[in-house]
Amino acid sequence: MKQPYNTTIYNTALYMRLSRDDELQGESGSIQTQRMMLRQYAAEHGLNVIDEYIDDGWSGTNFVEVR
Repeated sequence: MKQPYNTTIYNTALYMRLSRDDELQGESGSIQTQRMMLRQYAAEHGLNVIDEYIDDGWSGTNFVEVR
């Protein structure tokens, strides 16, 4: 029996965070690379990107909680 075609559309958001080794001015190269890779992954898997969240300037080594 033929399986029905999946027409589900998944909405998603991208999350990018600064690499502690990246010290560029403006939006970091790390963020640009992450965005490119995440958008490629989303396109290959049929994900609809509806938003982006960027912590540029905050690395995983910052211990201050930002809300």
